[in-house]
Amino acid sequence: MQKLLSEIRGCKVCKEHLPLGPRPIVTAHQNSKIVIIGQAPGTKVHKTGVPWDDPSGEQLRKWLGISDEVFYDASKIALIPMGFCYPGKGKSGDLPPRPECAPLWHKPLLSKMPNVELVILIGRYAQNYYLGKAAKKTLTETVKAYKSYLPDYFPLPHPSPRNRFWLTKNPWFEERVIPVLKKRVADIV
Repeated sequence: MQKLLSEIRGCKVCKEHLPLGPRPIVTAHQNSKIVIIGQAPGTKVHKTGVPWDDPSGEQLRKWLGISDEVFYDASKIALIPMGFCYPGKGKSGDLPPRPECAPLWHKPLLSKMPNVELVILIGRYAQNYYLGKAAKKTLTETVKAYKSYLPDYFPLPHPSPRNRFWLTKNPWFEERVIPVLKKRVADIV
């Protein structure tokens, strides 16, 4: 696992497309029980090198009902983005994750984690990649249908502060989905 993580952290496959240069961000361990697959690091995470070290990460940890200590214990939780490096800025936020990363690195990483009990899919990129045709037409429909993806996958919206509007518009998410998520995570870790 350490050799693979070193290879990933040294990856420069798409460096010409990265405005801040390559800095692959990933944490994983052969004993990881939960895998969280997000989108791509933002500028703050690119600077610190710590995954989910931003307001989105704070919100995600609240949703999961776990401490920073548990969240950053790679033997419990692997943090694997769809795109390992900051992709750059777009018109309405960060650009999509680079398409090279997931096909290149996800399968080798997951094959080295035989104890995974749950994969949490954050956002459309992760959901479309892992759920394929089983993903619904919209993120909202996919998240609403979360029970149909259990016990393997748990789809979530992105916990970004930019999603306050979505959370306000969909109160069922925090009322009905988050308690199930917290229990599932607590049972595993």
